[in-house]
Amino acid sequence: MIIKKGWLTLFLVVIVLGVLTYFLVIKKNPEKQATGSDTKQSTASAQKTEEAPLPVKTVAAARGELVIRLKSPGEAVTERRIALKAEVAGVIKKLDVQEGRHVKRGDLLVELGDQEYRLRLETAEARRLKALSSLLLENQFAPLVQEAKSSKVERLNKSKEDFEKAEALFNKGLLSRTDFEKAQKDYESVLIETGMKKGEIQAASKGLTEAEVEVKIARMELEKTKILAPFAGIITGIKVSPEEHIETGRELFTLVDIREIKVIARVLESEVGKLRVRREVDLRFSAYPEKVFKGKVAAISPVINPEDKTCAVHIVVGNPQEEIKPGMHAEVEIAADVYKDRLLVPQEAVLVRGGRKLVFVVEEGLAKWRYIEAGLENEQYAEVLNGVKASEKVIVEGHFTLAHDARVSIVD
Repeated sequence: MIIKKGWLTLFLVVIVLGVLTYFLVIKKNPEKQATGSDTKQSTASAQKTEEAPLPVKTVAAARGELVIRLKSPGEAVTERRIALKAEVAGVIKKLDVQEGRHVKRGDLLVELGDQEYRLRLETAEARRLKALSSLLLENQFAPLVQEAKSSKVERLNKSKEDFEKAEALFNKGLLSRTDFEKAQKDYESVLIETGMKKGEIQAASKGLTEAEVEVKIARMELEKTKILAPFAGIITGIKVSPEEHIETGRELFTLVDIREIKVIARVLESEVGKLRVRREVDLRFSAYPEKVFKGKVAAISPVINPEDKTCAVHIVVGNPQEEIKPGMHAEVEIAADVYKDRLLVPQEAVLVRGGRKLVFVVEEGLAKWRYIEAGLENEQYAEVLNGVKASEKVIVEGHFTLAHDARVSIVD
């Protein structure tokens, strides 16, 4: 029993010492306890105040042109494309062409065997010389022609004057072709009667004129044995081989010039009235997805296709690198309406919250939430009717999670 009382006494002593310690140590230092709590609160507040500003990119709102574009499919074609054909028959002695080869204007592409055509020219020349010799001999021994009488001279001059007047009136559209041809025949009749065309008549009667025509024909046929490039371009679609005998009219190959391409776009009937010749056009081809080609409207067809109610719009685009090939499909964007002096912001700056459009502008390092009234728009820009002033900086990157009055820093 004595042992139990001892343990109880010890337990009570421990409790008393604990209570005394609490009052003597903790209660006597309330300021120290409070100071620790305040320090924690101050640290949290300082951290909140010193949060780093959010990086954003901005663009100044500015006045400019707003271009509304029409989109349409199109197809690339070239107008300088010809199928070269043989104009005379013969055996191909030289064929200087390859698929895809670039040639210059005047380059010799095909040469046919020309021996037969040279013989024809020599024969025609011999006939011409024979007829000429016969005419010269006849004139050498013919009696001298007396000078025309004064009356014939006057008649000739009068007829020439009448013809020249008739020709002038005909060229101006003031005289019919029938009357002009009559004046011409009257003048030629006087020339013959007065002896002024005696030499031509004699030459014709002796066969000289016909021989000269044969010479010209034979020379032309000889020249046609050599086929030259009519313009600079690219060879394609070769259909003949060296040493092959070809007939007149045989297609040899195709020559195409693609340094300038025409794109035919199909625009809806309801939108044709918005188009103008020389308007700017953007063209995109699937072969070059990252590149935009620039062209201009060259012509607008006056006819509407009755089947699909579209109008053909002809667009010219330079192709110095020959990247665009005829037959390629194009996505066409034509400048239809141009609105000048509009306050514009990039589409990236416009957000929609609660069904209303807004932008963030930067004022003294803070992002300010501004509701705007938008006007006309295209894919790049939106017109601002109110809510933003010219030269104000609108945020275009880093603003999707911004709050009003958030601290921001502008980065390039």
